[in-house]
Amino acid sequence: MLELIQTGFLSILNVETIVIVFIGVALGLVFGAIPGLTAVMAIAICLPITFGMTPINGLSLLMGLYIGGVSGGFIPSVLLNIPGTPASIASTFDGYPMAQKGEAGRAFALTIVFSFLAGLLSLLVLIFISPVLASVAIQLSPFEYFAITVFALTMITSLSDGSMLKGLIAGMLGISLATVGFAPIDSYPRFTFGLPELEAGFNVLPVLIGLFAITEILKTSSERKQIETKNIQTAYRLKDLGLSFSYFFKQKWNWLRSTAIGVIVGILPGLGGSAANIISYVTAKNQSKHPETFGKGNPAGVVAAESSNNAAIGGALVPLLSIGIPGDGVTALLVGGLMLHGLNPGPLLFEQNGEVMYGIFAALLLANAFMALLLIIGMRFFIRVLHVPRHVLLPIIVVLCVIGAFGVNNRLFDALVLVLCGVIGYIFAKLKFPVMPIVLGFILGPILETNLRRGLMHSNGDFLPFVTSPIATAFLLLAAGSFLMAIHKNRKRSATVQ
Repeated sequence: MLELIQTGFLSILNVETIVIVFIGVALGLVFGAIPGLTAVMAIAICLPITFGMTPINGLSLLMGLYIGGVSGGFIPSVLLNIPGTPASIASTFDGYPMAQKGEAGRAFALTIVFSFLAGLLSLLVLIFISPVLASVAIQLSPFEYFAITVFALTMITSLSDGSMLKGLIAGMLGISLATVGFAPIDSYPRFTFGLPELEAGFNVLPVLIGLFAITEILKTSSERKQIETKNIQTAYRLKDLGLSFSYFFKQKWNWLRSTAIGVIVGILPGLGGSAANIISYVTAKNQSKHPETFGKGNPAGVVAAESSNNAAIGGALVPLLSIGIPGDGVTALLVGGLMLHGLNPGPLLFEQNGEVMYGIFAALLLANAFMALLLIIGMRFFIRVLHVPRHVLLPIIVVLCVIGAFGVNNRLFDALVLVLCGVIGYIFAKLKFPVMPIVLGFILGPILETNLRRGLMHSNGDFLPFVTSPIATAFLLLAAGSFLMAIHKNRKRSATVQ
């Protein structure tokens, strides 16, 4: 293996490949930073360009786009309270409040350091223990996936800081939105009301951008006193941030736990960085001695969110390269990239093309370093967005959001969904309903239904295997415990208020 690693690094240590990786990361950061333009779109656009390249150069470009696209999503999350990608949803919760307190530089520094470390650790996992982890993931049946998703859905209770009932209502709304369109497995149309546009359902990007971006714009526009730019004094030079080694060291367990969650969730097909982002954030909040500070600018929330989504990159590549199963939209496109260069993902990939595979690993490590470097260099320019007048910035954001929503499937309908979800989010905010449970229900609802139906098909309609599988039983018990604990906390909070 050491010889293959050495050969892999030697294959990319030339000016051409290094420049290609650098360009890929830079383009990925741009796509991630613009709401609606994700790593999926970046790879889809650049995939044909790689046809004339060597396998090492072509795949190095795609890996750079992947890492840059995921990492760039936190930029608008921190500065504008708008998640650039679905994998940066939870980054808005504490990143934006930090920016409003003049701590955008600290949020960027935390993100850069812990994203780099999480990405590095997840890539080392990919290189050294991917066959073992992939073999475990492939043995999980729909019963286990169903239980894991139920456990993830109980996070709705932890995301409901006010009324637990309001959080559950919001979560059910998200699940309901996810049921529109063709049903999984049998593709039977549901809740389409005869409209062909609804047959494909609601795409996740317009929904997310509407609930966050348009909602934030409507809230800001309605508050006339705050429409003018606030003069937020923000330090962006590293020497002015007042950060020390001990400041970062305090987050070591939070980072390690969030990275582990990101790797594990990334390995499980169908979940991806968005689920890892939310689960790790809620876990960090529940494990904190001061959970009430989350959502108000707690640095631990930023570390948890950004560590997990970068760690999910290495995790998602484990089943792709080891057994040929893509875990999300990005890795599905990467399958096409591999096959475009005559490489068939699966167990024989390492035996037949070992040098190319370890060249890809080396390119990923290099892209991770370039990601940190570009963010450090660009930090002072990104932070200046905070000083742009709101009456100038808001219309530009609206235009970018509409373009991003339309560009997903080239449908005007997605732009209408964007506006509709923005109005729903604004109404919910006025009524003090949490918006985050809608997102969680919308993302996890289809995964829950798909694995429920697959499990019932596998067991011929018998529900017993859902509770007799040891792993499934363990996660269902965890889900029940999490739900009961949330009820207890809600009653205690209500008693305190009274």
